[in-house]
Amino acid sequence: MLLNSRGLALVLAASIAVIIGASLILVPDLPAYVFWLIPIICFGTSYILINVVLEFLFFKELRNIYDMFEKIRNNNLATLEPKRTYGHSSLNQIQQEIYSYAHVKQSEIEELKQMAKFRRQFLADVSHEHKTPIFAAQGFVHTLLDGAIDDKSIRMKFLKKAAKNLDGLDALVQDLLTVSHMEAGDITMQFEPTNICTVVEEIFDQLEERAAKKGIELELKSDQDKILVLADNQRIHQVFVNLVSNAIKYSDENGDVSVTLKPNIDKLDIIVKDNGIGIPSEHLNRVFERFYRVDKSRSKAQGGTGLGLSIVKHIVEAHSSEIKVVSNVGEGSSFSFELDLYKSE
Repeated sequence: MLLNSRGLALVLAASIAVIIGASLILVPDLPAYVFWLIPIICFGTSYILINVVLEFLFFKELRNIYDMFEKIRNNNLATLEPKRTYGHSSLNQIQQEIYSYAHVKQSEIEELKQMAKFRRQFLADVSHEHKTPIFAAQGFVHTLLDGAIDDKSIRMKFLKKAAKNLDGLDALVQDLLTVSHMEAGDITMQFEPTNICTVVEEIFDQLEERAAKKGIELELKSDQDKILVLADNQRIHQVFVNLVSNAIKYSDENGDVSVTLKPNIDKLDIIVKDNGIGIPSEHLNRVFERFYRVDKSRSKAQGGTGLGLSIVKHIVEAHSSEIKVVSNVGEGSSFSFELDLYKSE
């Protein structure tokens, strides 16, 4: 009984009443009823006041703290919320500390769950992406071993297809290594003055034949023929290869792909735009994920490892920038990011 507010209030109120009653003996000529009436009034008043004070300032806070510990013990941190209290400042501080600790732990748990989910998805994606070219190449080789190798026309055809699948597998492994090294921070960017106009023109020359097959026009929109930025030449070259080749890949026949360069004080705004099939809004926040494809069947048919935009994202972020995408279905897509302009000393 003494372990709650009512028990303690009862004991303290009784003690006060006894002390008050005993002290009345020292007062002369008091009516007889005073000796029992005043102690009763003191007892009742003291009990109510002490009970209220103990309940709201201490025991209620202690119960809240105990409930928080119970939720922590049962790993039920998601339902743990701070409560508005009026208790002693020390108890309030303890409660806030417990909530802060639980909030941090809950965030860590959620992050671990998310990482575990990503890891499972990543392993599934890697297995699936490797399985396709391996099984294809394996099928062609076994067909040749089963006798088709004697037919020269079939032999060359199957060997070329097997080689194509193995080349795709090699590209996938190389992209996986690149992403892995970037996420681990093992790749150091070699920043140097780079003429971004020259980089874009080199990419256009490299992809000109591919664009011509679809009747796509490649255009560089820039008021200058020399714009120096501080960047890793090789990695930025890789960014433009991925963005422009994707723009060509997902553009319709006789479309347009443009790269716009806009110097802006100490930054260079870069926009790679196409007027192709576009990306549905529900996919925009996931296009930079590893192996994520908006249209899986079409993407598979057109090739690619599914890691290009993930690599682009890592490279751009390593240049202290952020890549953004704006797209509407049927109207094309626009990828944009910034680079630091080079300032000669």
